[in-house]
Amino acid sequence: MKKIINVAIDGPAGAGKSTIAKAAAAKLGFIYIDTGALYRTVGVNALRKGIDVKNSAAVVASLTDELKIELKFIDGEQRMFLCGEDVSKEIRTPDASMAASAVSAVPEVRKYLFDLQKNLAKSNNCIMDGRDIGTVVLPDADVKIFLTATPEARAKRRYLELTEKGIDAKYEDVLADMIERDYNDSHREIAPLKQAEDAVLADTSELDLQQSIDLIINLIEGKI
Repeated sequence: MKKIINVAIDGPAGAGKSTIAKAAAAKLGFIYIDTGALYRTVGVNALRKGIDVKNSAAVVASLTDELKIELKFIDGEQRMFLCGEDVSKEIRTPDASMAASAVSAVPEVRKYLFDLQKNLAKSNNCIMDGRDIGTVVLPDADVKIFLTATPEARAKRRYLELTEKGIDAKYEDVLADMIERDYNDSHREIAPLKQAEDAVLADTSELDLQQSIDLIINLIEGKI
C-alpha cells in the first residue's frame, strides 16, 4: 500500500497560502484542503443568524445538528457548502474573514471541524493549509512549511484580490484588519498561530506569485 503524503502549510492571513497551496497541489497531483474555508463557513453561518461572533456561547449554540458544512471537490476545485448552499464566494468577504478569526478561537468550533480535517488527510495525498495544521491538526505531516510575508505585502495582495473580484475595499482598512487578525490569531489561547519547530520558514514578501509557488513546490519535492 502506497504511503499517504501530507503537507502542512501554516501562516498568517493574506500570506497567499490558499493560492500557492492550490497551485502546488495541482502540480504535484495532490488534493488541496483549505481549512480556513471551514472556519469562514462557520463564521458566515453565525453572521447569517445575527450572532455576535465574539460571543463564544452564542457561536457554540449555532453548532446545531441542523448545521451541515461540506467540503466538496468539483472539477478539481474545492467548494464550500453551508446546509446545501454553495457559499464559496460569500466566505471570501472581509466580514467573513473577521468572523472566521473570531470563531476559530472557540474550542468547540475547532473540535467540531477537527475530525473532518483529519479524515480528509488520512485518505488523500494532500496539501492542507491553515493556522495550526503543523502544530495541532497534522503534527506528523511529512512536510511542514510556515508561509509568511510582511503585513504590508499581505495587505496589498488582499486589497488587489478584493478589488479584482469587484468587492469595495480600502487598502488602509485591509491593512488594519490584517494587523488585528494577526494579533488575534497569534494570541488566542487555543491553537494559536505559530511556526512548528520542524517547519521550514518561507517568506514571500519580495517574491511574485509564480516565484512563491516554485519555492513551495521545491521545498515539498526536496522533502519527499
